Amino acid sequence: MSKELLNEIESTREKMVHLATCMPLSSKEVVQVSAQLDFLLNQYESSSNK
Repeated sequence: MSKELLNEIESTREKMVHLATCMPLSSKEVVQVSAQLDFLLNQYESSSNK
């Protein structure tokens, strides 16, 4: 699971960076992807602390 989660984190991070270069940081799209990345990072941190 951790490897899949890490891949999803990296993919989401790349998507966020790409969107942030094309749109304002406060745009709905960038904020949504940022929130998704936060969620994934929190999941990863929770799983690694067990």
